[in-house]
This record gives sequence, structure tokens and C-alpha cells, in this order.
Amino acid sequence: MPATAITPVPESHSFAALRELFAARIVILDGAMGSMIQTHKLSETDFRGTRFAAHPTDLRGDNDLLCLTRPDIIEAIHADYFAAGADVVETNTFNATAISQADYDMQPFVAEINTAAAAIARRAARAAEAAALAEGVTRRCFVAGAIGPLNRTLSMSPDVNRPEYRAVTWNQVVAAYTEQIRALIAPAPDTHGEPGVDALLIETIFDTLNSKAALFAAENVFLETGRRVPVMISVTITDASGRTLSGQTPEAFYNSIRHARPFSVGINCALGGEGMRPFVEELARLAECPVTCYPNAGLPNAFGGYDETPDDMARILRSFAEAGLVNLVGGCCGSTPAHIRAIADAVRGLPPRAIPPRHETLRLSGLEPLTIS
Repeated sequence: MPATAITPVPESHSFAALRELFAARIVILDGAMGSMIQTHKLSETDFRGTRFAAHPTDLRGDNDLLCLTRPDIIEAIHADYFAAGADVVETNTFNATAISQADYDMQPFVAEINTAAAAIARRAARAAEAAALAEGVTRRCFVAGAIGPLNRTLSMSPDVNRPEYRAVTWNQVVAAYTEQIRALIAPAPDTHGEPGVDALLIETIFDTLNSKAALFAAENVFLETGRRVPVMISVTITDASGRTLSGQTPEAFYNSIRHARPFSVGINCALGGEGMRPFVEELARLAECPVTCYPNAGLPNAFGGYDETPDDMARILRSFAEAGLVNLVGGCCGSTPAHIRAIADAVRGLPPRAIPPRHETLRLSGLEPLTIS
């Protein structure tokens, strides 16, 4: 029988803690992992380590693999974001699925990468909590399992001459996400069976059908393990048309995933903060859960870099907070601990967006929404 979002599965302890945090103030997410990895100017040897020295495929650029070969770098990046004021850091697992790792012939190591990533982030979280306690401050630091959109899509053909063709099937996508999610929420050491991550963050969604496969996989893993963690969802709007790459408006997207009762929904990546505002406003009007926003540090420049300074991003996201649009803010591509520190300072003391009650109206979606009231 297919899984449904209303199946009674016990919630992890992180549900209550995250609900309390989101109710108290605007939550701070970390910034970009890739931008920080690039600052280390790693070589092919760094990516291979000793374990994969003889691997037949080039591995440079497989950032997720660094959880196995350079965990020190990944943990230090998490630590820097916690020190900058992040409440939540994402695991270094954006491409840690068998489908994405096939580019490097690393499919057999997917589960190990995800398990290691959760453990690395958890160590950084515990260290940040301990450092705060040493100063007389009680602090809770959270870990979200990052689940990326894949490099293959269920809604679109990669061949313009064969619009009916798909490079991947629903079952393959579900299997890939299932393997990743199972490893991310495997019980962490010394937690009495609690999951390795506090939440799952299905992010940078450009194809809603891929995200629905991830949601389906997550629900099946919750049934399998008997434990549910919060599921956060973040879509990306590709351009000023205000649509995802697969063609949906933000409202149509929300209608498509609302049945899963996400812990939060939001927008990340793609446009800089200024360009993202009308779409954040749209979600803030609709969502019956917290709204999240973590934009790039502006649009990429001619050299592939990002020009928005920490003060620029902080000013933009503060304006979102002042307008009552957001419950969580952070950074995506090009953002650094300096950006996150500025953002955290800018929204401190501002109230989180008020979450409206759930309305039992019929909400349908294609590329456009249809709401029957």
C-alpha cells in the first residue's frame, strides 16, 4: 500500500525543539558549502585521499566525497557557520545520491557518505553547544540533512528531439532518495536511537516531480524506521517569470506538495534576494507552515562569482523580516560565514512571520494553481 503523509509515526525529539525555536524567533540557517570548499583550493589528491588513490574516475569536484577523504575541512566549515550564528547547518550531501554520484562512479559509497556527513555535522553541533555552555549560555544547534534536486529530471526530456524521453524513472529516483534518507536518519551514536539528522531539507527544487519522489521516499523510510523527522522543502525560481524550471508558479508548487504537511516551505538559490521578494511574498501569503528564504549572494557575475556583500544580504533579508515574510533566513551560493553573521545580526529581535491556521480548501495544481473555496 502506498505511504501517505497522515500515517501515524512517532515524531523525533527534534520536532518539539524546532517548533519551540521557530515560535521564539527568526531562525538562522548556514550559508553555502561549495563556496567555502573552493576557498581551500583542493587538488585531485585531496578528493581521492589514500582510500581512493587508484579510483579510475576523476574525483575533483565531488564535494560530498570530502566527508570521507577530508572530514576535517567539512567539520571546520560547519563550525565556522555555527560560530557565525547559524542555528541549523546542512550536511554536505547535496549530491549524495546514487544518481548524482554516478558521474564519479561512486555509487557504492553513497550510504557511507551520508552517514559520515551526518556524524560530521553532529560533532560540530555538539562542539558549538559545548562552547556556548562554557560561557554560561544554553544553546541548541541543529543538523538538517541536505537533499538536492538530482542531475536528472522526471518532468523533462534531456533530448529536444524526443520530448517523451526521460533519462530516469520514478522508481529509480525514489530508490536513490530512499538510500540517502535512510543513511541520513540512521541513529546517531549516544542519542538513544534518535536520528542522525534533526530534519531533512529537500532543497533547490526545480522539478516538482523529483521533489514528490523525495517526499514519497521519506515517508516510506519513516514507516520503515518507525520514526519521523521534520521535512523542510525549498524550491528555486529560475528567472523573473516566477516559475520553476518545470514550469510551476510558487502557488502551484505549494499546492503540489501541501499534502505532505511540510515542517517549512521556502525559496533558495537562483535569484538574489531582491529578485526573490515577490515569490517569497506569495508563499508567505499561502503557507500554513514556516516560510524559509536563503538566496544566493546576488546573481553570478561574468566570472561565476557572487558580488553581494554581507551587508547587502543582511539589508535585503532584514527587509523581508520587517515585512513579516519569513521564519528562517540564511544564504545559498556565494554566501560565507561573514554573510551569515551579518544576516543573524540584522534580523535579531525581529519577530518571526505569524503562521496562519490551516484552511481545508481544495487546492489543485498544474502549471497554474486552482483553489476551490
